[in-house]
Amino acid sequence: MKYKDIFLAFFRAGILGFGGGPACLPIIQKEIVDKYGWLTKEDFSEIVAIANTLPGPINTKMSGYIGYRLKGKLGSVFAISATVLPSVIMMIVFLGALENFSDLPQVQGMIQAIIPVVAVMLGLMTWDMLKAAHKGLKWLTIILHLVIVGFLVAFVNVHPAIIIALILLSALFGHKISRKEGAGQ
Repeated sequence: MKYKDIFLAFFRAGILGFGGGPACLPIIQKEIVDKYGWLTKEDFSEIVAIANTLPGPINTKMSGYIGYRLKGKLGSVFAISATVLPSVIMMIVFLGALENFSDLPQVQGMIQAIIPVVAVMLGLMTWDMLKAAHKGLKWLTIILHLVIVGFLVAFVNVHPAIIIALILLSALFGHKISRKEGAGQ
Protein backbone atom coordinates (compact mmCIF):
# COMPACT_ATOMS: atom_id res chain seq x y z
CA MET A 1 0.00 0.00 0.00
CA LYS A 2 1.36 3.37 -1.06
CA TYR A 3 0.46 6.93 -0.16
CA LYS A 4 -0.45 7.44 -3.82
CA ASP A 5 -3.07 4.67 -3.56
CA ILE A 6 -4.56 6.22 -0.41
CA PHE A 7 -4.70 9.61 -2.11
CA LEU A 8 -6.29 8.25 -5.29
CA ALA A 9 -8.87 6.16 -3.42
CA PHE A 10 -10.15 9.12 -1.43
CA PHE A 11 -9.79 11.57 -4.32
CA ARG A 12 -12.02 9.37 -6.50
CA ALA A 13 -14.58 9.18 -3.72
CA GLY A 14 -14.41 12.95 -3.25
CA ILE A 15 -14.79 13.78 -6.92
CA LEU A 16 -17.45 11.17 -7.73
CA GLY A 17 -19.51 11.45 -4.55
CA PHE A 18 -22.10 14.03 -5.51
CA GLY A 19 -24.52 14.93 -2.75
CA GLY A 20 -22.35 15.25 0.34
CA GLY A 21 -20.71 12.90 2.79
CA PRO A 22 -23.33 10.15 3.06
CA ALA A 23 -23.43 9.89 -0.74
CA CYS A 24 -19.68 9.21 -0.74
CA LEU A 25 -19.79 6.32 1.72
CA PRO A 26 -20.61 3.64 -0.88
CA ILE A 27 -17.79 4.93 -3.09
CA ILE A 28 -15.34 4.94 -0.16
CA GLN A 29 -16.42 1.39 0.70
CA LYS A 30 -15.95 0.29 -2.91
CA GLU A 31 -12.43 1.73 -2.94
CA ILE A 32 -11.26 0.73 0.55
CA VAL A 33 -12.97 -2.63 0.98
CA ASP A 34 -13.61 -4.02 -2.50
CA LYS A 35 -10.86 -2.57 -4.68
CA TYR A 36 -7.88 -2.40 -2.29
CA GLY A 37 -9.02 -4.80 0.45
CA TRP A 38 -7.56 -2.58 3.19
CA LEU A 39 -10.55 -3.17 5.50
CA THR A 40 -13.23 -5.80 5.90
CA LYS A 41 -16.90 -4.88 5.49
CA GLU A 42 -17.33 -5.30 9.25
CA ASP A 43 -14.43 -2.94 10.02
CA PHE A 44 -15.80 -0.39 7.58
CA SER A 45 -19.28 -0.60 9.12
CA GLU A 46 -17.85 -0.05 12.59
CA ILE A 47 -15.89 2.98 11.40
CA VAL A 48 -19.03 4.44 9.81
CA ALA A 49 -20.96 3.88 13.05
CA ILE A 50 -18.29 5.61 15.13
CA ALA A 51 -17.90 8.45 12.61
CA ASN A 52 -21.66 9.08 12.73
CA THR A 53 -21.49 9.71 16.47
CA LEU A 54 -18.85 12.45 16.11
CA PRO A 55 -19.57 16.04 15.02
CA GLY A 56 -18.50 17.29 11.62
CA PRO A 57 -18.53 16.03 8.04
CA ILE A 58 -18.41 12.25 7.81
CA ASN A 59 -16.08 12.23 4.78
CA THR A 60 -13.20 13.91 6.56
CA LYS A 61 -13.69 11.83 9.70
CA MET A 62 -13.69 8.61 7.70
CA SER A 63 -10.72 9.55 5.53
CA GLY A 64 -8.72 10.83 8.48
CA TYR A 65 -9.24 7.69 10.54
CA ILE A 66 -8.78 5.22 7.69
CA GLY A 67 -5.66 7.04 6.45
CA TYR A 68 -4.25 7.02 9.98
CA ARG A 69 -5.07 3.35 10.43
CA LEU A 70 -3.38 2.46 7.16
CA LYS A 71 -0.27 4.67 7.19
CA GLY A 72 -0.21 6.73 10.38
CA LYS A 73 -0.26 10.51 10.54
CA LEU A 74 1.02 11.03 7.02
CA GLY A 75 -1.58 8.59 5.69
CA SER A 76 -4.24 10.65 7.45
CA VAL A 77 -2.92 13.84 5.84
CA PHE A 78 -2.97 12.25 2.38
CA ALA A 79 -6.49 10.86 2.84
CA ILE A 80 -8.00 14.10 4.20
CA SER A 81 -6.25 16.17 1.52
CA ALA A 82 -7.60 13.93 -1.21
CA THR A 83 -11.09 14.10 0.28
CA VAL A 84 -11.32 17.89 0.41
CA LEU A 85 -9.30 18.73 -2.71
CA PRO A 86 -12.16 18.15 -5.22
CA SER A 87 -14.43 20.50 -3.25
CA VAL A 88 -11.71 23.12 -2.96
CA ILE A 89 -11.03 23.00 -6.71
CA MET A 90 -14.72 23.26 -7.56
CA MET A 91 -15.25 26.18 -5.17
CA ILE A 92 -12.33 28.06 -6.71
CA VAL A 93 -13.66 27.43 -10.23
CA PHE A 94 -17.26 28.36 -9.38
CA LEU A 95 -16.33 31.43 -7.34
CA GLY A 96 -14.03 32.56 -10.15
CA ALA A 97 -16.85 32.11 -12.65
CA LEU A 98 -19.29 33.90 -10.34
CA GLU A 99 -16.86 36.79 -9.99
CA ASN A 100 -16.46 37.05 -13.78
CA PHE A 101 -20.21 36.92 -14.49
CA SER A 102 -21.61 38.62 -11.38
CA ASP A 103 -22.72 41.69 -13.35
CA LEU A 104 -25.05 39.71 -15.63
CA PRO A 105 -28.74 40.12 -14.79
CA GLN A 106 -29.28 36.35 -14.86
CA VAL A 107 -26.58 35.80 -12.24
CA GLN A 108 -27.94 38.66 -10.12
CA GLY A 109 -31.40 37.08 -10.29
CA MET A 110 -30.02 33.70 -9.35
CA ILE A 111 -28.20 35.14 -6.34
CA GLN A 112 -31.33 37.01 -5.25
CA ALA A 113 -33.38 33.80 -5.55
CA ILE A 114 -30.94 31.84 -3.39
CA ILE A 115 -31.05 34.26 -0.44
CA PRO A 116 -34.64 33.49 0.69
CA VAL A 117 -34.10 29.75 0.22
CA VAL A 118 -31.05 29.80 2.48
CA ALA A 119 -32.92 31.96 4.99
CA VAL A 120 -35.81 29.48 5.13
CA MET A 121 -33.43 26.53 5.48
CA LEU A 122 -31.59 28.25 8.34
CA GLY A 123 -34.90 29.17 9.95
CA LEU A 124 -36.13 25.57 9.82
CA MET A 125 -32.87 24.32 11.25
CA THR A 126 -33.09 26.90 14.05
CA TRP A 127 -36.67 25.86 14.81
CA ASP A 128 -35.62 22.20 15.02
CA MET A 129 -32.79 23.12 17.38
CA LEU A 130 -35.14 25.19 19.54
CA LYS A 131 -37.57 22.28 19.77
CA ALA A 132 -34.72 19.98 20.79
CA ALA A 133 -33.47 22.53 23.35
CA HIS A 134 -36.98 22.86 24.75
CA LYS A 135 -36.80 19.25 25.96
CA GLY A 136 -34.08 20.22 28.45
CA LEU A 137 -34.91 23.89 29.04
CA LYS A 138 -37.98 26.01 29.64
CA TRP A 139 -39.15 28.29 26.79
CA LEU A 140 -38.55 31.38 28.91
CA THR A 141 -34.90 30.38 29.41
CA ILE A 142 -34.46 29.79 25.67
CA ILE A 143 -36.01 33.16 24.77
CA LEU A 144 -33.89 34.93 27.38
CA HIS A 145 -30.71 33.38 25.98
CA LEU A 146 -31.70 34.34 22.41
CA VAL A 147 -32.36 37.94 23.45
CA ILE A 148 -29.03 38.18 25.30
CA VAL A 149 -27.06 36.67 22.41
CA GLY A 150 -28.88 38.86 19.87
CA PHE A 151 -28.13 41.96 21.94
CA LEU A 152 -24.44 41.03 22.31
CA VAL A 153 -24.01 40.40 18.59
CA ALA A 154 -26.11 43.32 17.27
CA PHE A 155 -25.36 46.11 19.73
CA VAL A 156 -22.14 45.24 21.57
CA ASN A 157 -20.47 43.78 18.43
CA VAL A 158 -19.32 40.60 20.19
CA HIS A 159 -18.20 38.04 17.62
CA PRO A 160 -20.48 34.95 17.55
CA ALA A 161 -17.46 32.65 17.95
CA ILE A 162 -16.69 34.26 21.31
CA ILE A 163 -20.27 33.71 22.45
CA ILE A 164 -20.16 30.06 21.35
CA ALA A 165 -16.86 29.55 23.19
CA LEU A 166 -18.32 31.12 26.36
CA ILE A 167 -21.42 28.93 26.15
CA LEU A 168 -19.29 25.80 25.71
CA LEU A 169 -17.04 26.77 28.62
CA SER A 170 -20.01 27.51 30.88
CA ALA A 171 -21.61 24.19 29.95
CA LEU A 172 -18.36 22.35 30.63
CA PHE A 173 -17.81 24.22 33.91
CA GLY A 174 -21.43 23.63 34.95
CA HIS A 175 -21.09 19.92 34.14
CA LYS A 176 -17.94 19.62 36.27
CA ILE A 177 -19.63 21.38 39.22
CA SER A 178 -22.70 19.14 39.02
CA ARG A 179 -20.49 16.03 38.87
CA LYS A 180 -18.54 17.17 41.98
CA GLU A 181 -21.77 17.90 43.86
CA GLY A 182 -23.15 14.51 42.85
CA ALA A 183 -19.94 12.78 44.03
CA GLY A 184 -20.04 14.56 47.40
CA GLN A 185 -23.49 13.24 48.29
